[in-house]
Amino acid sequence: MPFREINSKMVEATVVPGQKMFSQRGAMLAYRGEVSFTPNIQGGQGGVMSMIGRRMANEATPLMTVEGNGTVMFGHGGHHIQVINLAGDTLYVEADRLLAFDGALQQGTMFMGSQGGVMGMVRGQVTGQGLFTTTLKGHGAVAVMAHGGVIELPIAPGRDVHVDPQAYVAHHGDVRNKLSTALGWREMVGRGSGEGFQLELSGSGAVYVQASEEKL
Repeated sequence: MPFREINSKMVEATVVPGQKMFSQRGAMLAYRGEVSFTPNIQGGQGGVMSMIGRRMANEATPLMTVEGNGTVMFGHGGHHIQVINLAGDTLYVEADRLLAFDGALQQGTMFMGSQGGVMGMVRGQVTGQGLFTTTLKGHGAVAVMAHGGVIELPIAPGRDVHVDPQAYVAHHGDVRNKLSTALGWREMVGRGSGEGFQLELSGSGAVYVQASEEKL
């Protein structure tokens, strides 16, 4: 279900009979046609087990199921919006950054430490990013929120990308992440942002970076 970008802070989606989409509660700005909005209690396309996993991971941002026949405009908090189109791959994104997404996408939760080992866990504790992150997989579109706009940086073998963890929005593809730092453990304790440490992403895919170090 494609999104049409109205401006940097608003998108419009076409809703057709027989298909559904999900949005963050409170994200609907206006709509035309016969469209219904109902609280989602099963955690999106992933079903009950996916919902339980996200609640345990504190990744249970309330969602609305959007169905019917018409068009809906979405936006939230004046945040900038980036539309990401998936072609069978997986997007890794924190739940509170999700504005709306295609109901055909399979939703789940991943433990970030499984990619970064101990350093992945350190990333969650030190930077404020969740130890768990939401995953969306399949063919469809996702609208995510960010501060100050977003840039997409490609990741390729031999071309790793280093990102300030506070500026990280999402990534997709066959990408590995770990925390890299030139500081010792004693120097790192208590730091919540800045360039003392970075999130290092390698492999093949892309990372989305916002023009701010501010969390949503």
